Amino acid sequence: MKQFQTSQLLNNLPKQFFASLVKKVGKYIEQGYDVINLGQGNPDQATPQHIVEKMQEAAADPANHKYSPFQGHHYLKQAAADFYQREYNVKIDPDKEVAILFGGKAGLVEIPQCLLNPGDTILVPDPGYPDYLSGVELAKAEMVMMPLREQNDFLPDYNEIPFEAIEKAKLMFLNYPNNPTGAIATKEFFEETVKLASENDICVVHDFAYGALGFDGDKAISFLQTEGAKEVGVEIYTLSKTYNMAGWRVGFALGNSSVISAIELLQDHLYCSLFGGIQEAAAEALTGPQDCVRELNNLYERRRNVLIEGLRSLGWNVTAPKGSFFAWLRVPEGLSSTEFADILLEKAHIAVAPGVAFGELGEGYVRVGLLTTEERLREVVRRISKLEIF
Repeated sequence: MKQFQTSQLLNNLPKQFFASLVKKVGKYIEQGYDVINLGQGNPDQATPQHIVEKMQEAAADPANHKYSPFQGHHYLKQAAADFYQREYNVKIDPDKEVAILFGGKAGLVEIPQCLLNPGDTILVPDPGYPDYLSGVELAKAEMVMMPLREQNDFLPDYNEIPFEAIEKAKLMFLNYPNNPTGAIATKEFFEETVKLASENDICVVHDFAYGALGFDGDKAISFLQTEGAKEVGVEIYTLSKTYNMAGWRVGFALGNSSVISAIELLQDHLYCSLFGGIQEAAAEALTGPQDCVRELNNLYERRRNVLIEGLRSLGWNVTAPKGSFFAWLRVPEGLSSTEFADILLEKAHIAVAPGVAFGELGEGYVRVGLLTTEERLREVVRRISKLEIF
């Protein structure tokens, strides 16, 4: 069969790290090993039943068998606005300040294409979610990395970024609660960000994927709660983590109306909106009973405590995440993040993500997902203890 050459655009896209991790883990599973996979970010719980039932009911409605409106049903935009009013006391105009997305990732990859021209500058966190880089490459933009350092609670220090880069920047990605570090943002940090963005005409894109997951009684704050935030940016919210709807691919962007309009224009050329049944189920998730969200947050907090306390009992000096469902753990002295991840997989059959996969400053850490049972996390501690590393 003739092999057609792929375009330069595809050839230039960043390599998908997690595809190689899945392949590596799969080899051990094929050999019959009991691998505990903590390397990915796929929620392990089922979607709450009332949401599933709404989808089943909506799927049977012939009205949903037709094309949905190009920019989504108004009832879902209203549900997103009501959600933000209830959860964050933020007033959103559903007609001008909400864009429905095919999952949060879609919005994160689309926005650079909406706002940037080739050669424009974008500020990107290091370490950070790898798919930010995909949007940057598709827009042919230039990246300037914003270091996230443990001594600054994994918040960027804007004084560390060259002034020329800030002057040239048109876009900035932020993400709190943070993947991969589990850090959370403060009110003061978001205020500083709005000021910087306003003075330098930077559009802030806050990835709020883990917004529902905050521990020790601390609820994560929305960027849009900051005075002036809608003037300078948007927030991306996904139902994947909050409601265990990762496979449903539904989220939304909220905030600056010009950015929302640009997203919808691009999506008009790419898609014909989400299946109406998914939109009805998403609206039910946002406006229906929220006990499931509180229960899920408590579940992840219990898992976090089991893992962190267990690892500390081995003599591993680890920091507990404040949000998200990831723990960001320093590797032992003398080992790189990849070397340590390989040791865990080869000798303990535990899969984790090496920190370097998230950027240069991820070196020295591994990311561990809290996406298995407490008993399996105790087994992780037992297996690591047998390695006698600590």
